[in-house]
Amino acid sequence: MFDLFRSRDKAVRFMLSGLLLLVALSMVTYLIPSYGSGDRGSDTVIAQIGKEKVTQRDAQFAIQGILRGRSIPPNLVSLYVPQIIDQLITERILAYEAGRLGFKVTEDETFNAIHLAHPELFPEGKFVGRDSYAAYLAQQNMTIEEYESNMAREVLINRLKVVAVEGTVVTAAEIEQEFRRRNEKVNVAYVKLSPEKLKSEVQITPAEMKEYYARNPASFPMPEKRSLAILIVDQAKLEQSIHPAEGELRRVYLNDQDKFRTPERVQARHILLKTTDKSGADVAKVKTKADDLLKQIKGGADFAELARKNSEDPGSAVKGGDLGWLVRGQTVKPFEDAAFSLKPKEISNVVKTEYGYHIIQVMDHQQAHLRTFEEVAGPLADEVRKQRVSQMMQDLTDRAEAGLKKDSPDKVAKDLGLAPPILVQDVAPGDPLPEIGVNKDFEQSIAGLKKGEVSQAVAVTPVRNAVAVVTNVTPTHPATFEEAQARIKEALEQQKVVQLVNKRGDELVAKTKAMNGDLEKAAKALGLEVKKPPAFDRRGAVEALGQATYSSEAFTKPDGAIVGPVTVHDGKVVV
Repeated sequence: MFDLFRSRDKAVRFMLSGLLLLVALSMVTYLIPSYGSGDRGSDTVIAQIGKEKVTQRDAQFAIQGILRGRSIPPNLVSLYVPQIIDQLITERILAYEAGRLGFKVTEDETFNAIHLAHPELFPEGKFVGRDSYAAYLAQQNMTIEEYESNMAREVLINRLKVVAVEGTVVTAAEIEQEFRRRNEKVNVAYVKLSPEKLKSEVQITPAEMKEYYARNPASFPMPEKRSLAILIVDQAKLEQSIHPAEGELRRVYLNDQDKFRTPERVQARHILLKTTDKSGADVAKVKTKADDLLKQIKGGADFAELARKNSEDPGSAVKGGDLGWLVRGQTVKPFEDAAFSLKPKEISNVVKTEYGYHIIQVMDHQQAHLRTFEEVAGPLADEVRKQRVSQMMQDLTDRAEAGLKKDSPDKVAKDLGLAPPILVQDVAPGDPLPEIGVNKDFEQSIAGLKKGEVSQAVAVTPVRNAVAVVTNVTPTHPATFEEAQARIKEALEQQKVVQLVNKRGDELVAKTKAMNGDLEKAAKALGLEVKKPPAFDRRGAVEALGQATYSSEAFTKPDGAIVGPVTVHDGKVVV
């Protein structure tokens, strides 16, 4: 059969093209999992080509790979999934047929394909190594074996395509027909029937709810619930209880005096006139302006006001030129030399730096000195308090966890100086808890615990730890009517709104036909809105609907034909 593909006889080539498609398609056995079975296993088979199975995991990888980096709203992703899965299965069919015809791919060919597809794995022509290669693929949730298998399959498919193209003769008429098919566009008008908009029209009576519950008593299970006594170890409260003695603070001060030394510093403000990217003549003009501003300042003008109006340093100009405290090494050398030579309230001459011309005023000038104990006592106490509270948090949390295993929550809280235990009754996963809220780590710590068992301690915030003892467990059970009322109402509303959407869709189609195909008049009569999106081609999408299932029909139906009602991601549409 391989040789036949090289034949130049047109009849043979067309026969083989059709035969290849039929043979390939006949090899596909679709296995459709039972709807609603809850089987989410990654090995669920969605298609089988020969002996090779296409699993749900394969489909997930394909979907993630194609959608990665694309800005597609989550509610529209489902519209693209069938196309992606079709493409995945088609690729497997082609690879199977290529293998059956005797095509093979060597390791070197696969490696070369990887080199072409991912040059970043070959900096300066050298392979990054297996570990870096594996890490790169792990970011895409793939193993080396999976990726190389995919690349080998891609090489195989490309080889089959080359042979098929070489052996295919296409007429000018066929080219024109395909060009028209790909590029023709269609204009549509549509009415979208949204369940959300029709929900307000649905009414549910108490009798309907009771009847629904009677028919579906097991459909509303109540989750397992736990009652808890929770102890909170709060860093803020611990800090309030820590009062370092003056003697301790003085010892810390004397042992680490370098920490409390202040280098020479100046509090300064300036006016900057930039000279960067200016010609010699322009620089001279800037210098003249700087000299004039200096003259105004020395004549009694307000420095801050002149800085706001003239300084070209945007960060300080709005603050009247204020730069705050500066230490040596923080500014360019000419600026530093001038600033640190000034006395408080003294104004410099015009100073030239690489940025331009500066006028500097020093508001305060402090020589290097050791801050006194009295100056640093407050911040030092805060630092000691923070160091001590960190250890206390861990110690108290461990003691609380150990204490709950043998004593009552009230006794443990009292012995450790903690707030009284928080008592909560019958909480299920996802329920917010007092002082904790909804916290997945805490939920996990109590999951599966029996009465009397103690959770592991959890940091519910950066400054709060929580540990709990289970005081009661209510097993899962069928809900009473009262417990299930909200869910019954929701289920009935959903049921009725779907029925209403279907009914309105049928009414709209019937009304449109009765009005000689005038969708706008029919929609207006029923209080519905008609949308007219821009023209789109077969690869396009309709605004707010995505690549809907009716698209292909829109290209084959005559003008004025009605399509639908058709199900879309969030309702029905009539075109």
